Amino acid sequence: MVLIPAKMGRINKRALLGRLQRVGQASRANLAKSLGLSQPTAGKIADDLLRLGVLEEVDEDASAHGARKAGDAKGRIGRPGRILRLNRSQARFLAIQLGVSETNLAALPVGVDSEDRWAVQVKTPSTAEGWVHQLRLAADKLPQKDFWGVLVSVPGIVDEPAGRVIFSPNLHWTETAEIPGLVQRVWPAQVALVQEERALALGHQCVDSKEEDFLLVDFGEGVGGAAIVAGRLYTNPLPLSGELGHISVIGNRRKCGCGATGCIETLVSMGGLLQSLAAAQPGVAHTWDSFVRGIEEKGIYPWLADTLEATAVVISGALNVMGLRRVIITGTLTELPPAVMEYLSLAIVKGSIWARFGDVSVERAPRRRTAGLVAVGIDRLVLPMDKEVIKGDVAPNPSLRYKAFGGWLSYNE
Repeated sequence: MVLIPAKMGRINKRALLGRLQRVGQASRANLAKSLGLSQPTAGKIADDLLRLGVLEEVDEDASAHGARKAGDAKGRIGRPGRILRLNRSQARFLAIQLGVSETNLAALPVGVDSEDRWAVQVKTPSTAEGWVHQLRLAADKLPQKDFWGVLVSVPGIVDEPAGRVIFSPNLHWTETAEIPGLVQRVWPAQVALVQEERALALGHQCVDSKEEDFLLVDFGEGVGGAAIVAGRLYTNPLPLSGELGHISVIGNRRKCGCGATGCIETLVSMGGLLQSLAAAQPGVAHTWDSFVRGIEEKGIYPWLADTLEATAVVISGALNVMGLRRVIITGTLTELPPAVMEYLSLAIVKGSIWARFGDVSVERAPRRRTAGLVAVGIDRLVLPMDKEVIKGDVAPNPSLRYKAFGGWLSYNE
């Protein structure tokens, strides 16, 4: 495969951005050495990204901690050098998390924080027009009006290239709505839709790159997952992303929003857990806080143990099928007393074949959706890659994959 210079330049820019994402900040010389580029080439790429506003420069003395992390500023004397980092000074993107009950918004720089921090929160209504109204209310609370792009995290089965939701068990109105058009009625900018679990996995990869392979499982109003395999966001021929929550559990008779009966998320989602608690302790008003206190005082309820065992079967089954040994848990289960995660972790390890030969780890982590959304924004809106660059490269038809700023994305040809 032959790359023309302009296309090679985009690949090198992506590589440099990925490096800064991992080390925080570095000098031009250090970047050139770590990426195997000549110093003039690395310097030209850095200057281009500075002009774009993707990077910014800071004094070496003012960033000594980050410079040491990157391997610079060791015993130097004289005038401080200039260190590069992802631009943290200006908000470039608007991030929107469309949730079942709430919609969160934040204006984000390229150098986004490692944990989610949402500036505005509004209720998610039951109609598309109602959502536009809520977005307008949110826009009045955001001082910035112009963005490079708007990045929208959406639940369900999502055709990202087409910008549409195919199926959303808990937000059916999104299936017939043209979400990018709705957003553009409030902000006249490019809009990118990202399936919510994929955004979480990309964000975690951006922040924590100690392993290239993991399965991320998020618990909240539903249950979903996404995987990073060999450093790439795992992508399927169909636009399905880790629909772990819709795997049926034997003996579970609860109806799910997807239309099926017995889905695991009807048991282990926030609503499912409170429903089980109410069934076990009828006649008592229950809240999430009272549920947490009950575990702290009484330990893990027998019905909760059964739910965690069933959840572990689903997760360990995914590990066995995909050949992974690291699980990242985010969301509501991480808010419960430590005994819950300990119980779930042991059950997952017990069901994982690899645990018989090696280590299987289960870790809790904060949600890092905003970092994943910014990675997609850079990838799709700032440094888009022509398909010809990797034609015939890493993925067969009908999917075309390429290495992105924060991971790997897939587009249909």
